[in-house]
Amino acid sequence: MAFEIDEVRKIAERVAASHHLEVVDVEFGGGGKSRALRVYLEKDAAERAKLKERAAAGEELDVPKGVPVELLSGVTHEDCAAFANDFGTVLDVENAIPGGEYTLEVSSPGLERKLSRAEEFERFAGSLVKVKLFAAVNNSKVWTGRLEGFADGVVRIDTSAIKQKGKKKSGKRDQGTENSVLEIPLKDVEKANLVAEI
Repeated sequence: MAFEIDEVRKIAERVAASHHLEVVDVEFGGGGKSRALRVYLEKDAAERAKLKERAAAGEELDVPKGVPVELLSGVTHEDCAAFANDFGTVLDVENAIPGGEYTLEVSSPGLERKLSRAEEFERFAGSLVKVKLFAAVNNSKVWTGRLEGFADGVVRIDTSAIKQKGKKKSGKRDQGTENSVLEIPLKDVEKANLVAEI
């Protein structure tokens, strides 16, 4: 049996749902005895809404200062341990990862989480993001800016007042410079992640 990352992700999503969690990403890498399966989790939408309500009610939460509660995954060490135990058992029973030893690592996606799906670009509108493109736009493949939103397959990023690699900040807002709103088709985004603002 060959290793199928999509099948492993389906198993992870099935197990995560039973724990009120969602799978953010699944990665598999390394070779020999150094193989590692990494699963990044967050609370499901209903549990994240409860966390937001608790914060709005003034309950003191154990979160980093200055981080909006909407950006948090809500996942605890206990959540990760319970998921890892159940997920590891299912992987072994279904022989989903053939070929010997591997290490299972389960964690939250972190404050600088990866963005890849349309719903993630919608959810994190207003956040600072760093985007790497397959092809250069305005002579740059890497852009950092405020995520304005996502619609019709297009990511909108306001890059005003953000210094781009190899470019200088300008006080002017000229069309075609780093001080504009970029509209980038999601298919042209090679990699994107949040940038922590603490």
